[in-house]
Amino acid sequence: MKHKTTLHFTLAPEDSQRLLNLCGQYNINLKTIEKQLDVEINNRGYNFTIRGTKSTAQQAQQIIEQLYQSTTDKEFLDPKDVHLALHNITEKTTLTREIIGSIKPRSKNQQLYINNINTHDINFSIGPAGTGKTYLAVACAVNALKKDEVRRIVLVRPAVEAGERLGFLPGNLAQKIDPYLKPLYDSLYEMLGFEQVNQLLSKNTIEIAPLAYMRGRTLNDAFIILDEGQNTTPKQMKMFLTRIGFNSKAVITGDITQIDLEQNKTSGLLHVINILKNIQGISFTTFQSIDIVRHPLVQKIVEAYAKHQD
Repeated sequence: MKHKTTLHFTLAPEDSQRLLNLCGQYNINLKTIEKQLDVEINNRGYNFTIRGTKSTAQQAQQIIEQLYQSTTDKEFLDPKDVHLALHNITEKTTLTREIIGSIKPRSKNQQLYINNINTHDINFSIGPAGTGKTYLAVACAVNALKKDEVRRIVLVRPAVEAGERLGFLPGNLAQKIDPYLKPLYDSLYEMLGFEQVNQLLSKNTIEIAPLAYMRGRTLNDAFIILDEGQNTTPKQMKMFLTRIGFNSKAVITGDITQIDLEQNKTSGLLHVINILKNIQGISFTTFQSIDIVRHPLVQKIVEAYAKHQD
């Protein structure tokens, strides 16, 4: 049995609203920390006592102090803030500087992913939902555009549900593919705002490109993101990769546990791993369930499905 220790500390400066924000309604934030780290937290006002192993007690103290400090700028701490703080502490990660704004890698694998994107022209990121594969790729693309390293961002996604027969759907090209690119748009809107994104779209600085419409093109001076790469066929993956021109960078994301292709079709993402894994200039970043930075239950769901499939 691991030896238990007790830590005592006091939060400062005293501010009743910040303390309430830290603890959460019915102390929900403190209870989350207790559950995740297996510690016992008690407080009388700003005086805290934490009981656990030396390591977990210190981690809990560090999280509480960090979260209290963050309440200087945040009027409301939501569960995501607490979860991310826990994730960063338990991973013991020393993170790199921010990519843009307040966006930065949240785990060692995310940091490796950013480093790979910065140093390789073609990058594959493979892993479960919620690990930041697409979000960080979009952040890197926006950063490259702001620094004039590329002239445009091209967003690509296979429209598997429509069988790539987009001509039968109503509306123009953008309206046809919009439903499939919603996750990419959401990330762009969060980073740049609706007005700027719409301006960049109108100028074609940000371009939407259904995978079916990529054939025959050469993309120079572009940051290209192929999302949901697991839903490409080997021929489509080869076609996409050979579109990349001079001064361009490509990121291909995908979750090989969520392939929506017909059962008789091979995933282009699965196929490409063995073909390109040893080529210089191409990187592969593999994420695990521990890298998930969404609701804590998402990680447990992913792990449960993985065990069931085994």
